[in-house]
Amino acid sequence: MRRRTALRTAVLAAGLATTLAISVTSGLSAQAQDSAVSVRLLAFNDLHGSLEPPPGVRSQVKHADGSLVPAGGAAYLAAYVAQLRGQATRSLLYSVGDNWGSSALESAMFHDEPTVQLLNEMGVDASAIGNHELDEGYTEFRRMQTGGCHPVDGCRFGNTFAGANFPLLAANMEFDDGAPATLPFTVDYVEGIPVGVIATMPADTATMVTPEGVGGLRFTDELAAVDRTADLLDFFGVRAIVLLLHKGAEPVADNGPNSCEVTSGPARDLALRASPKVDVIFTADSHQQYNCSFPDPMGNPRVMMQGASHGRIVSVVDVSIDRTTRDVLRDRASAFNQVVTHDIPPDPDVQALADSATAQASRIGAARVASLSGDLTRDEAASGESTLGNVVADAQLAAGSGYGAQVALTNPGGLREDLLRGVDGAVTYGQTYAAQPFGNTLEVLTVTGAVLKAALEQQFQPRGDGTVTERILAPSRSLTYALNRSAIVGERISDLRVNGEPVDPARPYRVAVNKFLADGGDGFDAFRTRIEAVHAGCDLDALTTYLGANSPVTAPNIDRITVVG
Repeated sequence: MRRRTALRTAVLAAGLATTLAISVTSGLSAQAQDSAVSVRLLAFNDLHGSLEPPPGVRSQVKHADGSLVPAGGAAYLAAYVAQLRGQATRSLLYSVGDNWGSSALESAMFHDEPTVQLLNEMGVDASAIGNHELDEGYTEFRRMQTGGCHPVDGCRFGNTFAGANFPLLAANMEFDDGAPATLPFTVDYVEGIPVGVIATMPADTATMVTPEGVGGLRFTDELAAVDRTADLLDFFGVRAIVLLLHKGAEPVADNGPNSCEVTSGPARDLALRASPKVDVIFTADSHQQYNCSFPDPMGNPRVMMQGASHGRIVSVVDVSIDRTTRDVLRDRASAFNQVVTHDIPPDPDVQALADSATAQASRIGAARVASLSGDLTRDEAASGESTLGNVVADAQLAAGSGYGAQVALTNPGGLREDLLRGVDGAVTYGQTYAAQPFGNTLEVLTVTGAVLKAALEQQFQPRGDGTVTERILAPSRSLTYALNRSAIVGERISDLRVNGEPVDPARPYRVAVNKFLADGGDGFDAFRTRIEAVHAGCDLDALTTYLGANSPVTAPNIDRITVVG
């Protein structure tokens, strides 16, 4: 308790010190004659350690006319940020979280230290904490923040690691006793005028990260945290406030980076309800692109925007701040999403950083694992199955068979990239790592048939707004069933069979899943009701071994789930 109390005091003291510094600076610099100060706010989101242009479907951005343009890459991202900042007298740069975690091999191989160096090089002023920043746990998150070599592997990318030069924020991340686990906000100033930034994580982060990653932490309601922190900033005289919301919308259509086809969802709802003291909202996590303006609770327009993912877009909002009120003049705000195309010179220093990391990682990543006769993708059929998901499930079944596994299931969120055929059909270790970057252990669980069915019913999870979240688990070839989306939640699965035999609710079955699912991740807490659990290796090893043993690998049929309604 003493450590928690000390941290709470330190966090509040930091906020007060920031405010004191602002008040002193304000008195020294408010000399300009203009009635308003122009500030350019820039943000990017969901970088995920992408030092090189992302592969596969994330290598492009769709324009309003339907055309696709190559985009992304750290050197081009840094170049565009520099260009956009150079066009404005005053600017602030934010990240909306998931800077690292589920990272490309060239970053993950070095515990994402190159990505932190990239963000430092770009001059990030503040970052939200995404759920993936906690993939390796709170202690590792703190190391990334404050520096120091990895406790096991040491400093692998350089002789030292200094950590982030910018604050990492989450107003709704607490220790179990209620003490803040990080700074809830920070404040920068331009010509003596304070500009505050608040950040929040998903309230359901604990279901998105392994229990080890969030041990001792809790995540409170985002809206309450935003309103509370906005009131605190307002009390300290901070009137211009930006929100970094690590929660994104899912547009009903994609009509280009500056369209707004967002009709509903948690992010839009929060944008409509969040304190009117918040002036601009940058979102993240859904990896979508949009540029919207929604009324706040007072009816005033407020920008909400997101810039795809993996460094493909920089979101830009130009605002004017009244010198007298120190508040944003909403009617003067203008916003656009700048696509990070490859038609300007890349930043040479960042290119050198990316090249160094890529060259060192390529010695491992370039190793050929197997051959493919066709691409394995995450593209979902009507049943929710994908060729990549089914292959991964089959690989996990093969790895778990020595431990008695009869079926295997894997979550779609654990599949991060497609496996695309290279020269002569080759697939490399770097590609398989990109497809399954989390390093989850495999668990073979003993569950009853009733529990197996209950877990499959949890593929449909009601939300508070009356909608249902759907996450279809990829099944191994040994598992088949019928799916009726028209039935009520909890009764959508029927004709459940293992190796062609109907599942007996009372009989035990051996099911291979990754540890994330075994521990109830993504809301599949039925898996916690098990008789026993046995470790069966690593999911990435299972995939590479299976691909090698079955090379050349052919895309499996999408026929394990039959849609009946």
